[in-house]
This record gives sequence, C-alpha cells and structure tokens, in this order.
Amino acid sequence: MPRLADPNRPLSEINVTPFVDVMLVLLIIFMVTAPMMQQGIDVDLPDTTTQPLRVRDEPLILSVQADGKVFVGRTEVPMAELEPKLQAIFEGRDSKELFLRADTKVEYGVVAKAMAAARKAGATKLGMVTEPES
Repeated sequence: MPRLADPNRPLSEINVTPFVDVMLVLLIIFMVTAPMMQQGIDVDLPDTTTQPLRVRDEPLILSVQADGKVFVGRTEVPMAELEPKLQAIFEGRDSKELFLRADTKVEYGVVAKAMAAARKAGATKLGMVTEPES
C-alpha cells in the first residue's frame, strides 16, 4: 500500500515561479535599454535627408564637439596627435572605415582637419553621421 504524503513534511521541490518572473522582468528591461546604448560623445548633429548606413561590425567613431575637441570613441585626442592615433588603431583592424560625427556649430576648418588626418592615417571609407530631418 503506497504511503500518502505527510502534510507536515517540508516540501523538497524548488518553486521556480519567482525565478521566471524575475527573468522576464530583466529581459524586458534589457530589451528596452539595449537600443539606447550607443558609443560616442554627445554632439548636436545636422539634419539631412540621407538614409541610415548599415553597419556589420562595431564602427570607429570620430566625434568633433562644438568647442573643437576631438574624440576617438570616447577618448579625447588632441588634433596634433589624431593622425598617429588613428594609424595605430587602423593597424589592428581589418576595416579601415571611420564615421565622423561633427556638431553643427563646429567650424568647418576643424572638421576638414579631422577628415584630412583620417585620410592620411589610412581611412578608406569615411562616413558622416547625421540626424534625419523631422
């Protein structure tokens, strides 16, 4: 005759319902926040009617702020050291592609110097990042 379960005996099974609830909440949080994560420095981009570029790998981003400061990724680089820094970065990469993000208020000469340094450093493709017109 089989023994019936004792109601006073401790339950030895794991209740996974709270674990599943927490995992679903974390999944939703990551799905909402992942598109907001973007590399680069905050600049006011000009509006254009261009289509967005399709990128497979993590791009190298060169940012120029309104005050003329130049950043490679999130690292500030003096204009005089920009070309050697980019050369060193391109040596370790298969893609010599560079995206330029320049503030609308930055002087044209600063952007032109940054582009010339990128070309001298070996950039084969230079894309300019803009915001779509509203």
